[in-house]
Amino acid sequence: MEAIIYTTNTGSAEQYAKMLAEETGLQAFSMEEAKSKVEAGSEVIYLGWIMAAQVKGCKAAAKKYKIRAVCAVGMEKTGTRTEEIREKTCVPAEVPLFTLQGNFNVKKLRGFYRIMMSLMVKMVTKQLGAKPERTQRENEMLEIMLHGGENVRKENLKSVLEWYKSVQ
Repeated sequence: MEAIIYTTNTGSAEQYAKMLAEETGLQAFSMEEAKSKVEAGSEVIYLGWIMAAQVKGCKAAAKKYKIRAVCAVGMEKTGTRTEEIREKTCVPAEVPLFTLQGNFNVKKLRGFYRIMMSLMVKMVTKQLGAKPERTQRENEMLEIMLHGGENVRKENLKSVLEWYKSVQ
């Protein structure tokens, strides 16, 4: 592997990319930086943020680089929704896909995404708040949407690092 490339909106994917770089010795580059610093066709680990069960920037990165693993950063717990995300992002079965829980703060989002998520937060918190019995997952989602969350943690990279060591 030659590099770690990431696309971020609020900074969580960048934080994970830098942690992963520290642990692996690979250099981490934003997708923009990679255009001039990482040769086309290079083997990379790609990290991107999740929107509507799709990993942003992954398809564009796959056109230029050989993606060996994908790390999808979103609001939900690490290790969840991998099959749905794999399908919607078109990640091939032979490419490992890891989901990582990131931070959530609507105020850090930009432009259209901020407006869209603000509306979604209002709608979901109203629905979940009115629900008399919620699942654990629903309670966690409600908590994150109401109060935000700082969930980028080195331990969330455990599976990624185990995979990386196994292919070296």
